[in-house]
Amino acid sequence: MVSVAIMGHGVVGSGVAEIITTHKQKLFASVGEEIYIKHILDLREFPDSPLADRFTKNFDDIINDIDVRVVVEVMGGVNPAYDFVKRCLLSGKSVVTSNKELVAAHGAELLKIASENNTNFLFEASVGGGIPIIRPINQCLVANNVSEIAGILNGTTNFILTKMINEGMNFDDALKLAQQLGYAERNPEADVEGHDACRKICILASLAYGKHIYPDAVHTEGITKITLDDVKYASIWGGVIKLIGKVKRLPDKKCDIVVAPMLIPSKSQLANIDDVFNGIMVRGDCTGDVVFYGKGAGKLPTASAVVADVIDCVKHLKNRKYLFWADSDNSSVIDYKESVTAMYIRAIADNTADAYNKAKSLFSDIHILENSEAKENEIAFVCEPMAYGEILNNIDALNNSGIKVESAIRIGDL
Repeated sequence: MVSVAIMGHGVVGSGVAEIITTHKQKLFASVGEEIYIKHILDLREFPDSPLADRFTKNFDDIINDIDVRVVVEVMGGVNPAYDFVKRCLLSGKSVVTSNKELVAAHGAELLKIASENNTNFLFEASVGGGIPIIRPINQCLVANNVSEIAGILNGTTNFILTKMINEGMNFDDALKLAQQLGYAERNPEADVEGHDACRKICILASLAYGKHIYPDAVHTEGITKITLDDVKYASIWGGVIKLIGKVKRLPDKKCDIVVAPMLIPSKSQLANIDDVFNGIMVRGDCTGDVVFYGKGAGKLPTASAVVADVIDCVKHLKNRKYLFWADSDNSSVIDYKESVTAMYIRAIADNTADAYNKAKSLFSDIHILENSEAKENEIAFVCEPMAYGEILNNIDALNNSGIKVESAIRIGDL
């Protein structure tokens, strides 16, 4: 019998407890031992739970129990999760977490502590919920040089954009619906401003390229400025708008990493991933494009990934599982203004012919998007790839010449 502890009994934590207790025979068959939940840490009372006798409000009950070999952290946030996880690893207990904020902020340090103490720190559920992605990159695709990873990493924003694209809802109404359905928090900032997707692409980039990339090094934009006008022009162009987290390895081994809305061509495998589903594309030199698709959140999908990591820890109690990346100072990340991209731009001008001529003089080569339902004096075009800093300078030049730029969205080469 292997004793485990669960820290946090919210949506995911209760799902982990449910799977371990209802799938006993399945788990036993996998590891040859019973997985026994000995402690559940939570400040709340759960008198009606069938595991009511296992609850504790004292972390010391877990850290001081030598029988507990694996600890599941599903509290969320950095504090006190960071302190608790660090102490568990230092005491020789393996840790499994779904906490992307923790891994994005302290992954390199915690992986090093796990290595030094012959324990495991696993976090499959931190990216993509129930979608397997950490293990495939670390194991199944290890023979590949991964040139690029790009994905729809946040179900809330994908749901909102899907409603805008398919049903013509404006952003505010789609967000309210997401909140009513429980897909978005009362304070949706982490989702709609791109912070959640940023943490996830940082974890994937760190894993793929071996150096920790911290979220504060990643240029991040959300979807709050996307309008139905932009959705219409994306369709005219031949695609849809998705919030994309993307990292690309450059020839000099540096990383071009960004989180931002992008126009994705309809032929892309990511274009038809809708509602709360996530999709992650890994571009390898041997495999080509491999896409992982599924529910990126939810009680049982996420808990399933957590329990899979628990089983992996149980199988590697004596032989540590290799999962590691080094700490860094973010010097491997290029300035976002150096990133090369094509761009969709929409603007309002008193004279549209003059405005297009001005745009051509600045961007050299543009593709005009014709819209029969365009607002009066509205122009829209796509420019050829150039450095993002140069695009920003050109946008400033347009604004300074009286051409008001209302939208500027990257084109995703996906």
